[in-house]
Amino acid sequence: MHSNFEYYYNIDNTRNNLVYTSLMSKDKKTFCQWYYNDGIYHGGQNEVIDPKLMDEKFRREVQYLELMKKYYPELIPKFTVSAKDYKIFLEIDGPDFWNSAKCSIDNYDSVLPNWQDQMIEILKAHKSLGLHKYSMHPSSYFVVNGRLKSMNYFFTYHKSEPWVSIAEVESHLSSNRKEKMKQHLEALCIDWNTPQSWDLMDKLCWNSFRTNYPEEFIEAALNV
Repeated sequence: MHSNFEYYYNIDNTRNNLVYTSLMSKDKKTFCQWYYNDGIYHGGQNEVIDPKLMDEKFRREVQYLELMKKYYPELIPKFTVSAKDYKIFLEIDGPDFWNSAKCSIDNYDSVLPNWQDQMIEILKAHKSLGLHKYSMHPSSYFVVNGRLKSMNYFFTYHKSEPWVSIAEVESHLSSNRKEKMKQHLEALCIDWNTPQSWDLMDKLCWNSFRTNYPEEFIEAALNV
C-alpha cells in the first residue's frame, strides 16, 4: 500500500466494499479501488478469492468508467488507472455519499438536497448506454463540487451480454443483501440458480435496496 493511503471503512468500521480493497488518501482527495484480495482489510471474510474473477471485476470497472467518461464525463469522478497494480484512483471531495450521510437515509437531503434528481440522471445515462448496474448502494457515489458522481462498475453488464443467475454473482452480495433479495424472489418469479433477464434483475436489485432509499426514489428508479 502507498504510504499516502490508508484503509477506508464505513463510519461503523465495516469494510466499504466486499470485492476490492478500499483506500483513501490522507488528505481525503483521492479514493483508490484496489482490486486485491487483502485479508487484513476484509477481516478474513473475503468474497472474491479467485484471481481470475478479481481480474474480471477490475476490467469491468475500467471498461465502464471509460465508457461513462466518453459519453457522460460529468457523472463520474475524474480517474486514472494503474493496470499493473490493479488500482483505480478517483478524484473526490471527502467521504462517499453514504458515509457523508452518517450511514443514515435520514441525512441524504442534508448532504445533497437534489440527490434524487441527480441519481435519476445517472440511471438514465446508464440506460442510454445499455448498461445494467447492480452495485447501487449509496456508498457507490461521491459528491464532488455539488455533483453526484457514480462509480463501482465492477458489477455491471451490457444488455448484449448473456444473462446470469444470482448464484453466479453471489460473491458480489453481502449476507444482508442476499436475505433482502430472497424476500422478493417469489413475487418476481425468480429462481436463484436460473439466468434471468437484465430487466428482471434490475427489479430485484432495486427492491433489495428499499431500506437504503426513500420509497418514492425506488419507484422512480424502477421506472427509468
